[in-house]
Amino acid sequence: PLHSAPLNICLQINSSEEVSKGGASVAEVATLAKDISQLPNLKLRGLMAIPAPTKDLAKQHAQFKIVGEIYRDLQQQGFEFDTLSIGMSEDFEAAIAEGATIVRIGSAIFGERTMQTRKQLE
Repeated sequence: PLHSAPLNICLQINSSEEVSKGGASVAEVATLAKDISQLPNLKLRGLMAIPAPTKDLAKQHAQFKIVGEIYRDLQQQGFEFDTLSIGMSEDFEAAIAEGATIVRIGSAIFGERTMQTRKQLE
């Protein structure tokens, strides 16, 4: 609507460059963030990413560190970010350690989705 407040958004980064996932490449993030900041109906609040799944704690930290560094670099460039959405049930501890402000822990709370649940969502 014409007179509504700007829509709050996060820019999704495909930090692990997986073909199965969407999002901006690491190289595109700064330019895209600058472009979005020029749009009056959008308010860029921060970044989000879902890196490649791994149970290796060192790899989890490394993947989240990439996104966290981009987040902090953009803050230093003047972006007023307050949202870093990284981490899910399997890796939220590493995400928090690397600066996450939002984690998505649905399966840790509600349990894994069954095939029946997935079919209901379709």
